[in-house]
Amino acid sequence: MRALALILAAGLLTAAPAASSYAESAPRTLLVGPGRALATPSAAAAVARDGDTVLIDAGTYSGDVATWTQDDLTLRGVGGRAHLRADGNDAQGKAIWVIAGDRTTVDRIEFSGATVPDQNGAGIRQEGTDLTVTRSWFHDNEDGILTGADPASDIVITRSRFVDNGFGDGYSHNLYVGAVRSLTVKGSWFGGAATGHEIKSRAARTTIVANHITDGDSTASYSIDLPNGGLSLVAGNVVVQGPRSENPALVSYGAEGLSNPSRTLWVVNNTFVNRRTSGTFVALADGSRARLRNNLLVGPGDLTSGPAKARANRRVRTSSFVDATGEDFRLTASSPAVDRGVRVPARWRPRWEYVDRAGLARRPVVGRVDLGALERP
Repeated sequence: MRALALILAAGLLTAAPAASSYAESAPRTLLVGPGRALATPSAAAAVARDGDTVLIDAGTYSGDVATWTQDDLTLRGVGGRAHLRADGNDAQGKAIWVIAGDRTTVDRIEFSGATVPDQNGAGIRQEGTDLTVTRSWFHDNEDGILTGADPASDIVITRSRFVDNGFGDGYSHNLYVGAVRSLTVKGSWFGGAATGHEIKSRAARTTIVANHITDGDSTASYSIDLPNGGLSLVAGNVVVQGPRSENPALVSYGAEGLSNPSRTLWVVNNTFVNRRTSGTFVALADGSRARLRNNLLVGPGDLTSGPAKARANRRVRTSSFVDATGEDFRLTASSPAVDRGVRVPARWRPRWEYVDRAGLARRPVVGRVDLGALERP
């Protein structure tokens, strides 16, 4: 209580009058930054309570790592991103932030440089139930985000960037989500994974919508790996497999066994680009129930490696796009992809488009649907 009194006196947080029992448990706002009583996020982690909002001033917090055990926290950068740079430190030998509480929101935070002896140091190691990440950036870690298995947990990632993560051993990735209830990734950029996958999800339900996923010149493996199947939607994404990718498939479904309850995969209105000399756009395990609709294919390779119900998937040249070399995959007026799509059940339609950088816009409705990830206005 003496520590709480000192924090209140310093004007660090807002709270109702201390005389009320409600005030002692009501959510508060903690202010963090240089020159404040709580100078670092780890100092806030030591005093936060369930339901608090932690506002972290923009700037670089070198070597500051933390474990968050409270539930219903909001952790937000203000005035720009708050940059958590590991600089050789880690929490519990796991990550820059270990999040053990439930229902956490992380907004406008940058995580970089996580390394640990196990070679899977993460920007965030998620151990609680439910995590929402928005407007955040994960780069140059051994894993961007790494979660454990939790069948009650929902992971939501929007408008964020995952770049150049991975130890280089094939077991660490830009994003690695364990056996959770659901993963949703929307309006985000993934690129440059080191030997590992851009996105790997063991979730029972996976929704990957309106993202830009590109290997660049990295040695990334799968662009999207769904190793245990699950009820999955891959829609409205631009997916570019680089020439140095160490795996010939862009999307892999069930490669480690279809152990999730559902074996249903919908792949709708994506723009798939293969810059290798051969490959497979969607690799399917035996027993998969896959539906492929309205996808554009650029470069060599087979549409699938297994049986699928496929309609209106078309291979086009790079001249169909505004600037394929610069990864601007908007359609030109003369593209054969314009107005060539077929109807898709409402549940599986792409309703969003990726907007550079790490943004989202409603996909326009202009006559008959175009093929690929971006509708020509």
